Amino acid sequence: MTPIISVTDLRKEFKVFRHHRGALGAFRNLVTREYKVVKAVDGIAFAIEPGELVGYLGPNGAGKSTTIKMLTGILVPTSGEICVSGRVPWRERRAHVARIGAVFGQRNTLWWDLPVVESLDLLRHIYRVPAERYTRNLATFRQLLALDEFLHTPVRSLSLGQLMRANLAAALLHDPDVLFLDEPTIGLDIVAKERIRQFIQRINRERGMTVILTTHDLSDVEKLCERVMMIDRGHLLFDGKLADLLRRFGGERELVVDFADEVLDAAVEGAQIVERDGPRVTYRFARDAISASELISRLSARYRLVDLSVREPEIEATVRRIYEERLLDNDGG
Repeated sequence: MTPIISVTDLRKEFKVFRHHRGALGAFRNLVTREYKVVKAVDGIAFAIEPGELVGYLGPNGAGKSTTIKMLTGILVPTSGEICVSGRVPWRERRAHVARIGAVFGQRNTLWWDLPVVESLDLLRHIYRVPAERYTRNLATFRQLLALDEFLHTPVRSLSLGQLMRANLAAALLHDPDVLFLDEPTIGLDIVAKERIRQFIQRINRERGMTVILTTHDLSDVEKLCERVMMIDRGHLLFDGKLADLLRRFGGERELVVDFADEVLDAAVEGAQIVERDGPRVTYRFARDAISASELISRLSARYRLVDLSVREPEIEATVRRIYEERLLDNDGG
């Protein structure tokens, strides 16, 4: 299968003016112009297949937004190659934007003083969406995103959650091949986040739309993405399945066991007891030292068990640990 997005040795450098402080520094600023080169993206490469939903992760300043801006055609790379649906974004900008959708959590693409429905109608003419397709898509989005409650409300009067839902509908009216989402749930409450996650999941599954998601809310990634890419200081550190990342760096897991009777000595080789509450005992164990099934077998051979569950470490803690301890540096992951 031909990738819908192909990136090869992509680089983006910015020249930043070096400012000198103090009286002498002010004079130097006047008579000389010194710059330093910042490598925002430094030789990354990846390919994304049609229909994938990929999480693109990294701390602030890692190069995520710069990558997305090059993929959408907003920025021109310093060097390297990008191909999205057979197009070079910055060279075929008009054709490119007609086939992509983009939602940036901090920005609004609708007309501030117009009701939502009039903004959507204007976009229909801008993208030249046939009337039948526009009517069908709008009906779908009204149902999935619950747009009716604010469809005739001026955009300036919308809540943050309503604004995000309206912008999602606007980005998808023309049936794009690829959807770029940058912090789509930022600042939203739990109900609004879940509605948007379900919508993203559904359009990816039912329409086969390719989605690239950048977010600091790792619950979005955990619920939506099988594949993740991790970037830091302009370098792509990891590209693979989220499950593999957690398996390699997830640290210790927990096994919660409900015994049929209260057990005085519940110790078992390969795990440490971290909490007891009557017949319920919580064990902690290293994933690379013993499997959950082996631990359960050892316990069931000695005791009668009523119920049990395995707790994985939180994805946010795992990703934070990877960046703080630089576990992927020179890892080749």
